[in-house]
Amino acid sequence: MYNGLDRIERKTDMQGTSLRGTQGTEIQGQRLPVRMKPDMPTDSLTPVVRTTLTADICRKMVSQLIRGTWGEGERIPAERELCQKLGVGRASLREALKALEIMGMIETRLGDGTYVCKRSDFFSRPLLWAIASSSEADARELIEARTLIEVELAGLAADHATPENLRELSEHLERMEKTKKSPHEFVQADVSFHLAIGRAASNSILMNALHLIRNLLQQWILGAVAIKGVPEKAYSQHKRILLAIRNKDGVAARKEMRKHLQDMAAFAPQQHTLVED
Repeated sequence: MYNGLDRIERKTDMQGTSLRGTQGTEIQGQRLPVRMKPDMPTDSLTPVVRTTLTADICRKMVSQLIRGTWGEGERIPAERELCQKLGVGRASLREALKALEIMGMIETRLGDGTYVCKRSDFFSRPLLWAIASSSEADARELIEARTLIEVELAGLAADHATPENLRELSEHLERMEKTKKSPHEFVQADVSFHLAIGRAASNSILMNALHLIRNLLQQWILGAVAIKGVPEKAYSQHKRILLAIRNKDGVAARKEMRKHLQDMAAFAPQQHTLVED
């Protein structure tokens, strides 16, 4: 199960290596300046970044979490076992785990261990922090990005949706109809509907992009459904989106999704209310 957790190798620079002179002779134990052509471009040359052990551990753990070595809600091995597997000290490991927790990939439960978060939470916290402190122009760009992602997912869902996908979408739509007067429940059903479209589209890259903004979508929709008439309008639009997907009409699915998102963008809250306090 943990074959991917190879020991992390520490790399050091080799000193005293043989260098070849400008005439092809080797000079032992010395470093000589290298002659460059006068017109040789150097603008693209930047200092080499030497990563820390903590960064190496973090990179290794991120790789394992994304691959699904430990599933959602599963407890990862204890610190002692991870230290043994990676061949590192506890202090460096703890620093890496703190970074993973900030990323929203793991959560530490006092006295119980460390658990894997939902994939929809992966990297979401830094994104939400960035959005919370971003400018009005950035908010507009976020709306544009969301539209590009979800419009395409709707079209792909029309092409790839299975009977099971259609049943799931229908269930979420029914929940939306029943919870129009309950904002929080309506938001949950709404977001679930959009995520179900992502799954039906069978495109993991776009789905991961949608996951990144899932938490933001909840706050966005919650701010909109408080406005009279919005839940009813949103429900009708979702109904038309599902109909287009069921009819395998990609053009109509994209059109209906774009219309829905453009209408909802008009109700987007002010910048400071895009995320929870």
